[in-house]
Amino acid sequence: MFTRRGLLRLSLVSGAGVMWCAVLIVLLAFGTRLVATPLAVGFAALLTVPGFAAGILANRRGYRTQQPRRLWSLASWVPPHVPVWAAVVAAVAFAGFWLSLVLSFGALDGSPQSRAGAYVLVDHDRETVVGRSVYERQVDHETQISLAVLGAFAVGGAFLCAARATDHESH
Repeated sequence: MFTRRGLLRLSLVSGAGVMWCAVLIVLLAFGTRLVATPLAVGFAALLTVPGFAAGILANRRGYRTQQPRRLWSLASWVPPHVPVWAAVVAAVAFAGFWLSLVLSFGALDGSPQSRAGAYVLVDHDRETVVGRSVYERQVDHETQISLAVLGAFAVGGAFLCAARATDHESH
């Protein structure tokens, strides 16, 4: 279904998604918005989703897996031919995106909205009028959440596609 070359290309595209998400999250954390939110998240999704989907399908079909044999064993989640350092790098990158997600959720004070020229944060039907800088910071937090989720999926896509493409025994 998937060729090695195709899986390696998708792994590289997912790797680009990892870098795109990571760079944008870091820039947003320092208050710099490189591109508009829809463009940032849309491009991240284009880089991420194909590799993640292909990685899941290729590993399911190639290894005939349903779930890990043991929940907390690295060998249950990582094919035996993959070097441990590669699994550790993927795990650290995934944890970094997860941490970014948690920190962004913690910084949210409500859903930012613009109504009749005023900026408000809506939290459980309670509206708070805020200044433009607070509003934009909350928008940045929402963008970081989306990018963190896509970044984590991109790590998975890059890892799964590369793992399947480099398994020479089963091809």
